[in-house]
Amino acid sequence: MRLAAAIVMSLAAIALASAESATNAAPKTKGGAKQAPAKTKQAKQPKSDKGGVPKAISDSYSAVPLAERIAIQGDLVWTGHYNGLVNGEFAERAVAAVKAFQKRNGGKETGVLNQPERAALSAAAKPKRDAVGWRMIEDGASGGARIGIPAKLVPQQSAIIGGTRWASARGEYAVESFRITQPGTALAAVFERMKKEPAGRKADYSVIRDNFFVISGLQNLKKFYVRAQARGEEVRGITILYDQAMAGIMEPVVVAMSSAFMAFPSAAAAVAPPRRKVEYASGVAVGTGDIVTSREALEGCHVVTVAGIGGADRIAEDKGNGLVLLRVHGASLKPAALGGAAPKGAEVTLLGVADPQAQGGGNAVSATKARVSDTLGLDTPPALGFDGAAALDAQGRLAGIVAVRPAVIAGPTPGTSAALTPIEAIRAFLDAQSVAPASAAATGTEAAKASVVRVICVRK
Repeated sequence: MRLAAAIVMSLAAIALASAESATNAAPKTKGGAKQAPAKTKQAKQPKSDKGGVPKAISDSYSAVPLAERIAIQGDLVWTGHYNGLVNGEFAERAVAAVKAFQKRNGGKETGVLNQPERAALSAAAKPKRDAVGWRMIEDGASGGARIGIPAKLVPQQSAIIGGTRWASARGEYAVESFRITQPGTALAAVFERMKKEPAGRKADYSVIRDNFFVISGLQNLKKFYVRAQARGEEVRGITILYDQAMAGIMEPVVVAMSSAFMAFPSAAAAVAPPRRKVEYASGVAVGTGDIVTSREALEGCHVVTVAGIGGADRIAEDKGNGLVLLRVHGASLKPAALGGAAPKGAEVTLLGVADPQAQGGGNAVSATKARVSDTLGLDTPPALGFDGAAALDAQGRLAGIVAVRPAVIAGPTPGTSAALTPIEAIRAFLDAQSVAPASAAATGTEAAKASVVRVICVRK
């Protein structure tokens, strides 16, 4: 097992190293200038300057916002198809990963995701990220490096000299950021020192390039992985430590962390696409004055209102499951009947209030069908406005809440991905807030329509 784990980590390090150094792979002249690659004869299709990727594919991804390209690469890491830098650059390695995903899902290997494929990729990656509490943070202690943290594995955060430490309660896992800024700092010197320090560290793999290095091996009884990058006389990096017995859990996370690490992030990479000033979602009444809806839809809201009723108070939220509980006063809502879990592969009926632009300014509750995948993805993403909509089982009872995520795919047409927040999570959320589900609520699609409302978010 120890040998197998070492091989996995070495391959991961080699792949990441080759991915980052690919842009510097062109041979140099005696004067140091890079030579232009030799032209091929009778090329079948135009090539871009991104490692031989066909120009049509390169142009398609160039039309996609950087934040979404990064999100696609990140999802491919979590599904096990991509082992490279998550930087939004779709060179050969990233395009090959897209093709591998398409092949595994029985699709045509185009290298460009269409809308259903993007939704399927997102749905496949989400449970794996959620299982470890994955989140991207900007670490001020290391100068602003962007780091992916498995928050459920390392919930305890503390300050250390030159960085931040995240650790598990019993010490099985730990992540440490570091920043070295002394005058005269040289990457090679830091590299040599970190192969040997602290005491008890023994590297079994290490590689250094012009501006970064990777080291992995054993540190006393733990496995360790270091990734660092330099700019000028500054080096920023992360060290990951974990018990050898936890390799099966941690090694995929290490690959994701190394891929996502941005020592010196650009402003474009760090900023998510802007949200609309006014955003429309759906909500489901679970009491005469209580509504459950999507937390994502209400992110950054200055004012929240319910159409036809008025202002709503934000009572509680469940970050892990993306839920929010709203309360309205002076209303007599008709609560939905809560059902059981929707079986994997089952068809559910989605009830929501589509965005006004999708229905000519109207506010009608509409219905559509979708099938629940093994990863709780919805195979047919509904229209914008259905974020927070109801998903009904075959008996017309609430089986979950719809989570819709806007996603720009390669090409000019925007799309969405969707997943189901299951009824078990909703029941637990309501129980934690002492909200008792209605015991005599009517079942059926028509009855459930009366429990669905439009929720309006107004941002500054």
